[in-house]
Amino acid sequence: MVRLALLSVSNKTGLIDLARSLVEEFDFDLISSGGTAQALKDAGLPVTKVADYTGSPEILGGRVKTLHPRIHGGILARRDVPEDITDLENNQIRPIDLVVVNLYPFEETIAKPGVTLSQAVEQIDIGGPAMLRASSKNFAHLAVLCDPAQYDEYLQELRQNNGVASLEFRQKAALKGFSHTASYDRVIASYLAQAQQYTLSGTQLQSLRYGENPHQPATWYQTGTTPTGWTAATKLQGKELSYNNLVDLEAARRIIAEFTDTPAATIIKHTNPCGTALGSTISQAYQKAFNADSVSAFGGIVALNRPIDAATASELTKTFLECVVAPSCDAEAEEILAKKSNVRVLTLADLSSGPNDTVKAIAGGFLVQASDDVIADTSQWQIVTERQPTTDELAELLFAWKVCKHVKSNAIVITSDRTTLGVGAGQMNRVGSVKIALEQAQEKAKGATLASDGFFPFDDSVRTAAAAGITAIVQPGGSLRDKDSIKAANELGLLMVLTGIRHFLH
Repeated sequence: MVRLALLSVSNKTGLIDLARSLVEEFDFDLISSGGTAQALKDAGLPVTKVADYTGSPEILGGRVKTLHPRIHGGILARRDVPEDITDLENNQIRPIDLVVVNLYPFEETIAKPGVTLSQAVEQIDIGGPAMLRASSKNFAHLAVLCDPAQYDEYLQELRQNNGVASLEFRQKAALKGFSHTASYDRVIASYLAQAQQYTLSGTQLQSLRYGENPHQPATWYQTGTTPTGWTAATKLQGKELSYNNLVDLEAARRIIAEFTDTPAATIIKHTNPCGTALGSTISQAYQKAFNADSVSAFGGIVALNRPIDAATASELTKTFLECVVAPSCDAEAEEILAKKSNVRVLTLADLSSGPNDTVKAIAGGFLVQASDDVIADTSQWQIVTERQPTTDELAELLFAWKVCKHVKSNAIVITSDRTTLGVGAGQMNRVGSVKIALEQAQEKAKGATLASDGFFPFDDSVRTAAAAGITAIVQPGGSLRDKDSIKAANELGLLMVLTGIRHFLH
């Protein structure tokens, strides 16, 4: 008996090639709805429209197409239950052997600016999830495909198993079908609930060797159905990524996303930058970042905002690094990096896009906040000292401020020539962070700039910085004692700028 496949897809990637193989290689009949049927017809493939097969026209502007007993009876029938087969025969229903369905692009729709509620609602698929769930439930008797990435694997199954997909494959595909509808419903529920309910789900991408420590199991999950962020990155070489690698890579991505107009490099250790710099070339930027703290850079995570070229690759191989990520990598650079086969080299075209929210688990629940993606605007800064900044000083203050935003609180960053000289991170008091940063900078602190992620509650940090040679300070302001810090800055001839924005990072 000729087998029957139902194809109804929003994403038509790979559709024609799959359908042609089904018809020409495996003798399937095709039924399809709406735009999918038209696409198959335009490709010269024989297809019966769902409306013609069921005898019921599409109604309600296409809202009802596949919700019909001839469709769902054919999907849900158990081939080993005689009563089910009798029902099919009595109602002239053909059993369906393959269901290929993916859903209306709801998530992509609501991501567009200005989308109205009514527009979003029209992209809530009903018939698609119903068919996915029905066919996933009945995986013992048919196969379901909801992702174009499954098409080749399914065809290989048919070729290797006398035209029948194995039960193992069908069960795996059913799991993917249920996961797809669960994720789809989660996005819809979150959109409609807005602030009332927050749901988080993901599809397991891979098990990691362990978490932060060897005794902690860990798993990497992908959110959404389309790979984005690190799930869309390409690993050119190196060992598997670890939990700590991924956490540090994300910290590196957040810093490098601050700089788009100029070649920039950052080196991360334990989520903090040990060196960040701008340069006229990406090789120069990396060398400046490395030289900022070459001791801490050993075993670090490197992010670059320009493609890796041969000159940069040569510099990267001079020390031990855990990971390197850049938008792309030249062929010559790949050959050079291959000499250090253990270093993980990734390319990620879009290093600027990150999550809209950050989520932290606590006992009994979790916390959600909007990501700290505010863009620094120097026109909104307040110059509070008698000394005014030059254009170059203002640019240096902005660089220091952008880096400081991504250092664990209490955070102090000292810079010069768009290069970090000292970083004080995660101390219990701000004076401690100042001392650590100055100790790293040493003599280079003379004439340098200092950034603080929070206000100075006392003037002691200002005086300590000035004594080391710091000439300019950028900080949020907002302390009841701001006037004391400003007075000290004027007394010592420093430039001080208040941003009005705080960047604590816990």
